[in-house]
Amino acid sequence: MFFSGAENIFCLFQVDKNICATQVKHSFRTEYGKAAPTMVSNYRPISLLPVMSKILEKCVYTQLRDYYQYQNYLTPDQSGFRPNHSTTTALLKVCNDIQAGMEQGNLTGAIFLDFAKAFDTVDHGILLQKLKNSGIGDSTLTWFQSYVSDRSQFVSISDSTSLPLPVTCGVPQCSILGPLLFTIFINDLPKASTVHMYADDTVIYTSKPNLPQLEAVLQEQFTGVEKWISNNKLFLNTDKTVTMLFGTAPKLHKLQTPHLCVGTKSNGTLTTVTSLKYLGMWLDPNLSFGPHIEKLSSKLYPKLGALYRNKSCLSPAVRKQIVQQMLMPAIEYGDVVYAAAPQTHLQKLTTLYNSFCRFVLQCNYMTHHCDMLKELNCPSLDSRRTLHLSNLVFKSFSGKLPPYLNMLLPPAVPSSYNLRSRTSTLLAIPQYKKKMARSSFSYRAPQI
Repeated sequence: MFFSGAENIFCLFQVDKNICATQVKHSFRTEYGKAAPTMVSNYRPISLLPVMSKILEKCVYTQLRDYYQYQNYLTPDQSGFRPNHSTTTALLKVCNDIQAGMEQGNLTGAIFLDFAKAFDTVDHGILLQKLKNSGIGDSTLTWFQSYVSDRSQFVSISDSTSLPLPVTCGVPQCSILGPLLFTIFINDLPKASTVHMYADDTVIYTSKPNLPQLEAVLQEQFTGVEKWISNNKLFLNTDKTVTMLFGTAPKLHKLQTPHLCVGTKSNGTLTTVTSLKYLGMWLDPNLSFGPHIEKLSSKLYPKLGALYRNKSCLSPAVRKQIVQQMLMPAIEYGDVVYAAAPQTHLQKLTTLYNSFCRFVLQCNYMTHHCDMLKELNCPSLDSRRTLHLSNLVFKSFSGKLPPYLNMLLPPAVPSSYNLRSRTSTLLAIPQYKKKMARSSFSYRAPQI
């Protein structure tokens, strides 16, 4: 029975009475602005919940998560808040599918959805019905009903505090249970279309030989998603929901109008963009990752300049620690995704990396990069990327990759004949001919 075996803990929080104590349902909210502080719509609430509430939620979360894992209930196309999943694995999946479409000579169209305050607009009645449909029993469902209902919140800015107001919808942000409940709420979205999700960051994409076919399929899928959004009482920000067209450079150059025409239910048309930041990485129509590397360089060089201006205050050990903990994570994020980018782009990161080494060692520009790497005992960027890709392959053999990536790495079929020049591999290598397809994860990983 669900929740059995933890009665001693749950009795303290009245779970055995199928209610969530009122004392743990009050939240304090502080407003956090993402950009343009003069615009109220850019502010996001952060709930600061009582400690006792989080202890209770952790107990419930563990059992609810294990239940859904045992039932294999959650869609495999959801990468948010799940073990062995990350933004990097989601990026690898989406980019690999686009590159596979390029190998077949297809165009790939994508719609990047932007939900308006998705976590704050979850309808409690629909959420409880979805919990019931997933197999949650009546007594447990009563507890969840108590958990989401009768909540209150107040806002504090500087020395001013508002009166508490009731929360009529949404799951508590910064809570333990909130992300999992939202994942359950949005779990049936893939039944309406072909999507990949990281929490509420959702992309719809498909590949077709020509633009008219592509637009027709995307329009049908988007219409289905709009219907799902309306039925589930969520809100789509159509101003920030955009489309993007992917393909090889020759394929895109043949198009007279290389953009997608996808209409909305309000008789509008979604905007087509040529670059977009998705899960922390800038995508471009050819997946060359040139814009991503350009923006990454322009972001890090000013930081390096600020460090140079304060170098007299920093010891060599502190300089190395700053580079390792503050600058290198930005370069290494998603490096397995863009590892096969053109050398003209990757060389810019190598130059930046060498500048990091010079800052740590305080050596002049005539010092060879090999000498710097040897003195710092640091591998090259190329070696780092190879190591990270090897780690993913190892996780595949260990069963610690998402199923959608494991499917891209099937075992090699033993050959009936053996040649001395033939190199055996444990994983099958796709027979890709185009350069862009050979940049994909499914092609590079088996050759490690």
